[in-house]
Amino acid sequence: MEGRIVFTRRASRAMNRQRLVYLIVAVALFMENMDSTVIATALPAIAADIGANPLALKLAVTSYLLSLAIFTPASGWIADRFGARTVFRAAIGVFVIGSIACALAGSLTGFVVARIVQGVGGAMMSPVGRLVLLRTVERRALLGAMAWVTMPALIGPMTGPPLGGFITTYATWHWIFFINVPIGILGMILATRYIDDIRVEHRDRFDLTGMALAGLGIAGVAFGLSIAGLDFLPASAVAASIGGGAIFLMLYMIHARRAKAPVLDLTLLSIPTFRASIAGGFLFRLGIGAWPFLMPLMLQIGLNFSPFQSGLVTFAGPFGSMLMKPAITPLLRLFGFKRILITNAVISGAVIAACATFNEATPFLIMFLIVLTGGFFRSIEFTSINTLAYADIPAPRMSKATSLVSVLQQVSISSGVAVGALAVEATLRLRAHAELTTADFRPAFLFVGAIAAAAALVFVGLHRDAAAELANRARSSSVAPDDRG
Repeated sequence: MEGRIVFTRRASRAMNRQRLVYLIVAVALFMENMDSTVIATALPAIAADIGANPLALKLAVTSYLLSLAIFTPASGWIADRFGARTVFRAAIGVFVIGSIACALAGSLTGFVVARIVQGVGGAMMSPVGRLVLLRTVERRALLGAMAWVTMPALIGPMTGPPLGGFITTYATWHWIFFINVPIGILGMILATRYIDDIRVEHRDRFDLTGMALAGLGIAGVAFGLSIAGLDFLPASAVAASIGGGAIFLMLYMIHARRAKAPVLDLTLLSIPTFRASIAGGFLFRLGIGAWPFLMPLMLQIGLNFSPFQSGLVTFAGPFGSMLMKPAITPLLRLFGFKRILITNAVISGAVIAACATFNEATPFLIMFLIVLTGGFFRSIEFTSINTLAYADIPAPRMSKATSLVSVLQQVSISSGVAVGALAVEATLRLRAHAELTTADFRPAFLFVGAIAAAAALVFVGLHRDAAAELANRARSSSVAPDDRG
């Protein structure tokens, strides 16, 4: 009896330790995801304080995105070389230092440099945070862990602008960055105590050429797509950025075929579950990525909502995501990854398209419930996509997989914003009028909703028992190993 009690206590302590790991990684990722959007509403106040043009201060946003794009590919190798816990902890520290520097900046140059430092920390936090989970959490607990780390990506971009506006209005913009300091310090302390520092014994040489080619390619494409349709730079400059990035990416693909250990391992795409997660996830994020950009604009410009009213509607999405968490594991155990991914892609796309029906006569409650429903189903889809990616990845290749996943997520989200902006701009030109109205947003919502739903076509090709082990789901005994149905 005593032995059973001791075993139960040990199991309970192990479970609590795992939950703390989830929380540490989730909070760090939330800090990084939120910070990429939180300054949007504070830019005018920051510009006035440091004596800069508000348009020039857009460099602070783009420099952060470029820093993420350039340094993310190296994250896997660095984690293998120095240990996932060490790098994750250091990434939080760099992010905190960058945050302090942002708050203390007195010029545009200083602020941009500080944002670049933040971006370096953020580039390591996201992929290495996932790697920490993959290497410290038991395989059967991976699904629950991914549910936790998916939340920041969904909640951060939606709560960032309202939170930034609230802090700027009722305190000062400096607290947007100072608030990261205690969170970061606590994260480093908890990471030191509760995360094991697992390293890879046999490491390949760092692919410096690949890092340069991939970094320039991803930075060019991500930067060009993030500003497309926003009238930030001339169309020729946007096209040059995207085209130049595409050329560097093609050069990288040629290099990757010859390199012994490329910084981004494209051979991982030969694994069916990983390939489906990447291709389907790219389409889904492309559609979903436009939503946080389109919705506040339509509510505030088209329907004349106040920023507070708009924030209440958009916050329904994160709220729906939080309601999802208890449902994800039972749903996947009951229906399997394939059915969930197909069904949720279609439902999520339909909910985005339903936003095209919003007008002056639509009750606030109806808007809230539609957005709430979208948040619920989007969260299930993202958790399933993120978990599926690692279902069949061998342990030694996990670091490479996390780097590639993070890079493609960054590009797909940037692409989503570009697609949404270009769709609105195209409608505006076709209607031949200068001022935006609600009607100008409707084709964009229908278009990006169709893109998100198209991810279902990719998931149709999955084996019906794909990732069954991660969902604790029994395999279909009647299905032959080569059955793809």
